[in-house]
Amino acid sequence: MNRFLNITLFVLLLYKPQDLQAEQLPNFVIIFCDDLGYGDLGCFGHPTIRTPSLDRMAAEGQKWTNFYAPAPVCTPSRAGLLTGRLPIRNGMTSAKRVVLFPNSGGGLPQSEITIAEVLKTKGYATSCIGKWHLGHLPQFLPMQQGFDEYYGIPYSNDMHRPGGVPLMRGEEIIERPARQATVTKRYTEEALRFIRQQKDNPFFLYMPHTMPHIPLFASEKFKGKSPRGLYGDVVEEIDWSVGQILEALRELDIDKRTLVVFTSDNGPWLSFKQNGGSAGLLRAGKGTTFEGGMREPTIFWWPGRLKGGRTVSAMGSALDLLATCAALAGAQIPDDRKLDSVDLTPVMDGKQNSVRDTMFFYTRGVLHGVRKGKWKMHLLTRDPIRYGRPPQKHDPPLLYNLDFDPSEQFNIANKNKQVISDLMKLVEEHKSTLKPVEDQLAIPQPKKE
Repeated sequence: MNRFLNITLFVLLLYKPQDLQAEQLPNFVIIFCDDLGYGDLGCFGHPTIRTPSLDRMAAEGQKWTNFYAPAPVCTPSRAGLLTGRLPIRNGMTSAKRVVLFPNSGGGLPQSEITIAEVLKTKGYATSCIGKWHLGHLPQFLPMQQGFDEYYGIPYSNDMHRPGGVPLMRGEEIIERPARQATVTKRYTEEALRFIRQQKDNPFFLYMPHTMPHIPLFASEKFKGKSPRGLYGDVVEEIDWSVGQILEALRELDIDKRTLVVFTSDNGPWLSFKQNGGSAGLLRAGKGTTFEGGMREPTIFWWPGRLKGGRTVSAMGSALDLLATCAALAGAQIPDDRKLDSVDLTPVMDGKQNSVRDTMFFYTRGVLHGVRKGKWKMHLLTRDPIRYGRPPQKHDPPLLYNLDFDPSEQFNIANKNKQVISDLMKLVEEHKSTLKPVEDQLAIPQPKKE
């Protein structure tokens, strides 16, 4: 008996506290594409874009078919994902400027609390690899928002200034212009380095891809290979990237304690025609609050927890990733501000059919519509191609039954006046929760003296 006790004590002494913590806490990987359409993956119905890694990910995990981006354009959508708050609450959506630009002086306020900051309280290593687009000035960069490291392009890849788009490591520009043909490959290499480096510790990897935002770039290995043309080349390289990450998790034997979420910041950029993506059966695309602008192809993968091959039709949003990651890590979410994030784990685990039944649709600082259950009401709509033009107001509002009509083709407002009335009350209740905040997108960059 004494010999057994001695051996037990010896093993416990060798087992460090951080090892115990790493064993208990899951890792998180969020892969966030740019301008990827609902219909751009094989597992979401595309006939000629080949996505074997994502198709396998969906077969082994969960395909979410009613999952929304926080906004239909880049900056506010990223702000919503990281903070779990509608961007109207933190000044990251604007009627004056649709997104942040290289001459912008604003960014995600440091008073906001990101997923990275929430997870840091539990000892997580955190990395942001890819397109940031939440402020390029030093006070707004990822390392001021809870990330231990950053590697990527600070805004959209079409935002050229003299010298071209920069590639950064930390707060330093290491390449200008960024060699964009190899950026997906290099993001992947950086992600693999971080995963291998942190394999024994709990980690959070946020990987917001630069692609398939216009202009499109693919490496030599993928360029000219897809039947879908250059756009297909780009998506197929992202699929390869996902495959590399999942394979690394398997090889390191940490796949069973790692949640990977794949989704996109908004729908396809339709004005670029064949160089843009497809929303599949959904209406419109980027810049609009129609389904094609904000409903995204989404996959959850966690071999150690999620039953494979399941299609989840419950509503979810990238807004919910903060509350979900916090719940899984046993971390506290902020209680001093209004959050729009709900914990999706009961749906992921199959214990509840739904935890989110409402989604508010904002763009350019204005509420355009709301969905509750199967009903979606539009107060304002925008041109699917020229979404920068003034919106069209609807009185009475448009109403669609998304269970019957996900393509939003048949307005049934006249036959459902009580539904319209109920949704209008919901809108007023929501507006009562809003507080005035500074418009971050309208702040000009300070002039150099």
